[in-house]
Amino acid sequence: MSPNTQRSTPPPETTPKRGWCRVPDIYVILFIFIAMAAIATHFVPAGEFERVPGPAGRTTIDPASFQFVEATPAGFTDFMLAIPNGLISAGEVVFFTFMIGGMFMVLQRTGIIEIGVDKLTRRFANQSLLMLPVLMTVFALIATVIGTQELALVYVPVILPLMIALRFDSVTAAAVALCATTAGFATGLLNPINTGLAQQLSDLPLYSGLGLRALAFIAILGAAIFFVMRYARNVQQNPAASLMQGDAREADKRSSYQHSVSAPARVANTRQKLATAATFIFFAVLVYGVLRLGWFMLEMAGLFIIMGVVVGLIAGLSTDDICEGFNKGFRDVLVGAMIAGVARGVAVILEQGQIMDTLVYALGNVVGELPTLLSAIGMYIAQLLFNFVIPSGSGQALVTMPIMAPLSDMIGVTRQTAVLAFQLGDGMGNILYPTSGYFMATLALAGVTWQKWVKFFFPLFCVWVLIALGFLVFAQAVQWVG
Repeated sequence: MSPNTQRSTPPPETTPKRGWCRVPDIYVILFIFIAMAAIATHFVPAGEFERVPGPAGRTTIDPASFQFVEATPAGFTDFMLAIPNGLISAGEVVFFTFMIGGMFMVLQRTGIIEIGVDKLTRRFANQSLLMLPVLMTVFALIATVIGTQELALVYVPVILPLMIALRFDSVTAAAVALCATTAGFATGLLNPINTGLAQQLSDLPLYSGLGLRALAFIAILGAAIFFVMRYARNVQQNPAASLMQGDAREADKRSSYQHSVSAPARVANTRQKLATAATFIFFAVLVYGVLRLGWFMLEMAGLFIIMGVVVGLIAGLSTDDICEGFNKGFRDVLVGAMIAGVARGVAVILEQGQIMDTLVYALGNVVGELPTLLSAIGMYIAQLLFNFVIPSGSGQALVTMPIMAPLSDMIGVTRQTAVLAFQLGDGMGNILYPTSGYFMATLALAGVTWQKWVKFFFPLFCVWVLIALGFLVFAQAVQWVG
């Protein structure tokens, strides 16, 4: 056979085959959810609670004030504007996603990320799996104390190159950040966002019930570590087992970060050393701002802009190189940033149609009708379901706990148990539902689609649900008061 007629091996398939069982694109899923929400506004009665001042100057609801109001069903214009309004409403998440993506691309162009990854890979080449529980424990402890799940957005781009270099994959990087922060946030040992606020709304001593929550923290984090390590070990031993197999972007990452430790070590020049020192200084400022100054996404995004420019200039990049780095980073996270805004369109429609409060009122009534033995479980399921439309921990606490706390008194559930049901229901859904903006943005930074994430995470989610139900049944049986 002549060279001209010889058949070449076909390239690996990079797109999934279409079929009846194929999960639709995430945009299609979210569009369907928005359409369902719009239709619901024509059938669900409109209602509202009176808003009253709550703890720390926040606005909450008066649980005894619910009343039905004149219906304002979503029309064609409302439906048409749901996505633009969702993008505006989720502006902080969208902007933050762009800025962190751009900043890390600039850092990559300086070469300091590759040098750092090279050093860490050589240091932990024979102990790579042990890094996972260490990182996850640290991330979980931070989340359970300061209550910021959104820090997963910062963790993922930092650890992603290292995970790839150690022959794991992007799903592993996303899982280390998302599962760890969620385990810490959901159990909330000293978390002011969910535990502290929910206990204030329920007239409970602040951070009471620490013992049982600590046990839940250990159980939920332990299950997450087991699942992530098992998956990572399989990928390391057999790259074909990766959910990212065949993904073109994953192949690019592997070619950039994976190399043999027998190759010559990468050495930083003077400018790269100074740029590395500046990077650590900026991260120290970030930590101080979050812990002491109450910084959130907008402040962090602003810092990342300055960080990318300053570190790039110190490393010797031209202004054109820095701008192109930002542009490439923006392009890489564009889909995730857009999804974070599109997902918010569901809540926008429900709020405009004035049926959000009606749904809360109805869920409270359903829980109140359950047998006493199932009441705590009913509260957990109600919180888990409601998390789909309000993925914010503080937002969900302000809307649901003024109802669930007095309701628990009437149905024989302690208020402490009601708070635990809220924490677990709110936290666990945050890294499953596509309506969670920070979660979808984190997946975008990792380069993992929502469909692939669900395939990895859903078995762990089921285990987490069983653990949560076990703790709630125990709390209900002993009438736990902390």
